[in-house]
Amino acid sequence: MTPIEFQSILPLIIVAAAPIIIMLVASVKRSHLFVNIFSLVAFALALISVILVSNLAPVTIVPLFIFDKFSFFYIGLILSASFLVTLLSFGYFEQYEGDKEEFYILLFIATLGSSLLVASIDFISFFLGLEILSVSLYVLISYFRTNENGLEGGIKYLVLAATSAAFLLFGMALVYSGLGTMAFNQFTSRISSPDTNLILAVTGFSMIIIGVGFKLALVPFHLWTPDVYQGAPAPVTAFIATVSKGGMFALMLRLFVEINVHQYPSLILTFTIIAAASMLIGNLLAIRQNNIKRILAYSSIAHLGYVLVAFLATGSLGIQAVTFYLVAYFITTLGAFGVVTVLSVKDHEAEDIKEYEGLFWSHPVIAAVFTVMLFSLAGIPLTIGFISKYYVLAAGINSSLWFLVIVLVVSSAVGLYYYLRIITAMYRQVVESYDKSLKIKISFPLSGGIALTILTVLLIWYGIFPSALITAIQSIINIKLGSGI
Repeated sequence: MTPIEFQSILPLIIVAAAPIIIMLVASVKRSHLFVNIFSLVAFALALISVILVSNLAPVTIVPLFIFDKFSFFYIGLILSASFLVTLLSFGYFEQYEGDKEEFYILLFIATLGSSLLVASIDFISFFLGLEILSVSLYVLISYFRTNENGLEGGIKYLVLAATSAAFLLFGMALVYSGLGTMAFNQFTSRISSPDTNLILAVTGFSMIIIGVGFKLALVPFHLWTPDVYQGAPAPVTAFIATVSKGGMFALMLRLFVEINVHQYPSLILTFTIIAAASMLIGNLLAIRQNNIKRILAYSSIAHLGYVLVAFLATGSLGIQAVTFYLVAYFITTLGAFGVVTVLSVKDHEAEDIKEYEGLFWSHPVIAAVFTVMLFSLAGIPLTIGFISKYYVLAAGINSSLWFLVIVLVVSSAVGLYYYLRIITAMYRQVVESYDKSLKIKISFPLSGGIALTILTVLLIWYGIFPSALITAIQSIINIKLGSGI
């Protein structure tokens, strides 16, 4: 490797070295506090290194990776989310009587896998990053070995992730058979070649969509989502909902922009059906839930459907809208699951909606933070969620995607119901006959408070002053339709 190539992967080197150091330290003496602080420092150093080496972009490490502004932006987003998950995790896992240090090892490995995804430009690196991420998640979901729901969620994710990996691999094989290459940047030229077998290539890309649909929990590949979200520890759920899905969507964005997906009506029709179904079914199923984590799980399905609307839009506006929406989704979802994390106590997670009744009267600050997060998810003005949804609508209208725009508006109105249902429960006066055993008793951890404060400030700041973030996104999106990002 050249010195410049080595410098460009410095963030990944830090993330890869951190779990090794933690293993060595834990083998000598276990200390949850030390490992948590070390993890925060490592993520912070990796994030700083992203800023320092981003001026080298673009750097291509042939044939697997490219570190351009797009990659560095998403790697920075992933590292920031992992940093906040680590902050939220200390108070949560401090109550756990088992070994805690292995959690951070797995968290670093999963972060590394997601970071590799966003920089991948070849099916080999794509699958490598995906498996590094997925294998870590199997263990993270079922980290509490005595939790039956966690074990059930881990097994379900294992089986379905293996199924999706099979679809991905077979789809990659068909694409390679049809095009004769696995490199993203060669797809466009190979597709127009007379020697290309388009039937095999399109079939392969369709199977890749199925595999990606499982990972992103898009309808009809969403069935694992509520059980996994409910069974996993709350910080792990936050990680799956953001880092895992964000890395996969960034890769899908690069891959399908590279092949200029808009020139294939069959693929566009497939994405349109998936987007509409995800928006409608995700919101409709959330209405029937009484479990906060399951509500947020179905909500995440709907939100990925919203992102697909911008994904299907033509021109750079669509790519910008996708990126902005994912930033907003990261901030808001981490905040929502962060509230669940800080409210959870030993051997019990605050996930039943009844437990949130009257929360404002016992914990007004936490109730206010959760309210803001839910408002953002619903797309209420003065939150980043409103700006992101407006951005997606603008992209959809600009590309005349009227059917998806109408579905987005209708499904958003449906989603408002279950968000308001949680909010009204928090501000409801508790009657005397209320079951006191359901009352949330928490010892608010400092680290969790810091994380929620950061997220709340970002949510409101970018909801009122989004121009700085929009400008930053526009500067990193350099798109030439048909030739890639």
